[in-house]
Amino acid sequence: MSVRILHAADLHLDAAFEGLSPEKAALRRAEFRRLPSILADEALRLRADLLFLAGDIFDSGRVYPETAEALRSALSRLTIPVFIAPGNHDYYSMRSPWAETELPGNVRVFTKPELECVPLEELGVNVWGAGYTSASCPPLLRGFSVPESGRTDLLVLHAEADRPDSPYCPVTAEELSRAGFAYAALGHVHSFGGPRRAGGCVYAWPGCCAGRGFDECGEKGALIADVSDAGTEVRFLPLGQREYRELSVRAGSDPLPAVTNALPRDAERCLYRVTLTGETEEAPDLAALAAAVSGKVFDLTLRDATYRPRPIDGSDTLRGIFLRRMRERIDAAPERDRPMLLEALRLGLDALDGREGPV
Repeated sequence: MSVRILHAADLHLDAAFEGLSPEKAALRRAEFRRLPSILADEALRLRADLLFLAGDIFDSGRVYPETAEALRSALSRLTIPVFIAPGNHDYYSMRSPWAETELPGNVRVFTKPELECVPLEELGVNVWGAGYTSASCPPLLRGFSVPESGRTDLLVLHAEADRPDSPYCPVTAEELSRAGFAYAALGHVHSFGGPRRAGGCVYAWPGCCAGRGFDECGEKGALIADVSDAGTEVRFLPLGQREYRELSVRAGSDPLPAVTNALPRDAERCLYRVTLTGETEEAPDLAALAAAVSGKVFDLTLRDATYRPRPIDGSDTLRGIFLRRMRERIDAAPERDRPMLLEALRLGLDALDGREGPV
């Protein structure tokens, strides 16, 4: 037995993108709408035997008609079985897109918060799954184990690990080990932390297919899981979408070239949050800087963490010695330590000047 699974989750189609302008938010939604087609292309290119979509495919229970049609059209290009396990954002109801969209016959949507089995004799596997019917789901693997069938058991589920009290179908490594799955394709966690092993079960979250904010920075994508009698191998598949990235840039006397030089060649396709650091004579003009850099990136957020130089007392008084030594430490310190040292300088000066510090 050998099967190849394309495993994706957390597309969040029709996300609002509140932090962007209306025009850029609309563009991002249109780009996300192409994700199902990209996944279909990859399934065909990789000759996958199965496509697993592990929840939160839609960002909510109400979607644009063109979004539902984009998903239907993409999946209709496939002849392989497709299994969808709705999550907390796109849970199944009679008014949800899962009920109102006529999906192709090769697509199975799990519509109950209890594990169901679909045997696939031709592949030698059983596919197990469940779907949310509200914004939460009880634990489904507690005390569960697959019955003996002679086939390899696979799981697709929107679930959270390492939080037994989670409202999002909590699972543990022990439960996955006892359940008897060869591969558990999970959704809900928005970053890929590598495949994990629990006994004979390999399980993984692919993360979201594309980032929607600075809490989802970096390269995003899906997973390819090759399951055979010899074991399970999982690898990450980048989908080449726009990335959210963060940069820390020492502003210097002119922050514009500092920021421009720090941006990589592909910056125009990405969304950046740039934090300006270091000592400057005056606070940077963030509006002017944003206007000058805006054409070099898809979207830019600037933050000012610079500080102004403090006069050095050249005397041999306790205050002067303290100022000189603190200034030496600040100049030599790595950027991450400077805020702490500057706060220590402020508190020390308050004490020396007789001002009452914080309690």
